[in-house]
Amino acid sequence: MHDVVAPTPLEYSRWLSDLVGGDVFLKCENLQRTGSFKLRGAYVRMARLSKQEKARGVVAASAGNHAQGVALAAQLLGIKSTVFMPHGAPLPKERATRAYGAEIRFVGTSIDDCLRAAREFEAETGAILIHPFDHPDIVAGQATAGLEIVEQCPQVRTVVVPTGGGGLVAGIASAMQRDGMPISVVGVQAKGAAAYPASLAAGEPIALDRMSTMADGIAVGLPGQVPFAAIQAYVDDVLTVGEDSLSKALLLVLERAKLVVEPAGAAAVAAVLDDPKRFKPPVVVVLSGGNIDPVLLMRVLRHGMAAAGRYLSLRVRIPDTPGGLATLLGRLADVEANIIEVLHERISETLDLDEVEVALQLETRGEEHRMRVLNSLSANGYTYTLN
Repeated sequence: MHDVVAPTPLEYSRWLSDLVGGDVFLKCENLQRTGSFKLRGAYVRMARLSKQEKARGVVAASAGNHAQGVALAAQLLGIKSTVFMPHGAPLPKERATRAYGAEIRFVGTSIDDCLRAAREFEAETGAILIHPFDHPDIVAGQATAGLEIVEQCPQVRTVVVPTGGGGLVAGIASAMQRDGMPISVVGVQAKGAAAYPASLAAGEPIALDRMSTMADGIAVGLPGQVPFAAIQAYVDDVLTVGEDSLSKALLLVLERAKLVVEPAGAAAVAAVLDDPKRFKPPVVVVLSGGNIDPVLLMRVLRHGMAAAGRYLSLRVRIPDTPGGLATLLGRLADVEANIIEVLHERISETLDLDEVEVALQLETRGEEHRMRVLNSLSANGYTYTLN
């Protein structure tokens, strides 16, 4: 399969290794063809279709990564593909999917909405549904990433994997069942879309009532039966991470590893940052995808900087006197805050006649520096509110 799927690099991460207290490596599936691991499962599933099945075409449901995997696999295998995507799917993923020759139809706001539409299309047209995670061939295809990890890092003891429907973590965990080697596999979900913890506790897949996360690639409301069984058997734990952790992880991967990942792709890094001593080294952290809209990337980076204490947005009241603004800016310069933007507001019903309000966007060097800036403002008699 190497002529279709590129073996992705395993990169040593010094900064994560220092946090964990042992070797940590990044499995760079963001550098896979189509920008994520999804091509692995899609190609294996579609290559195993009969000639008659291939002639009927395929249909898929995806926010983007699985869509691209299915579209490219279909192009390589000469199969007609139709993909249902949720409204608001990232523009780069949509464009890439079209470029691989798929027909795109928009429906609903989640992968689950798209799956329902894809099943209806399957019933109406006879096209074969290529499920994003709930099929043995999909899980088998994703397992090739696990086989690569073992080949590239035979000493691995922990593998941390972003988890949505569960196909990738199920495949990797299945691939780790060899020679009795004690390899712990840990899945990671976004807190706002974490279906697995409750499902595992209940012993069966349980649907979420709602989801809210920037990590659209792992926003799946109902675990698949096939990966659920493998995860029950082989995965040691499924952790959750918050939005601040996701954005901080994305920022640090960009800064320290010089790699672009999407929020879902950074989920495993976020879990390690949240509790680095939990993971027994050597650790392999999977970067599952790198397809991110540049506009979203800018927003997430700003969020990540704020979460890391490196971006401060606030409003400060100052006296409406000559030199008042200059004095404030001087105080900020004294504590080495980098001023990104200043808005001087003189008219507001909440201001006294002798006051003006200044909206500030500041760059700081971390949480300690951020607190030093705020303490300096208070010490100099300024009243502020954080945005």
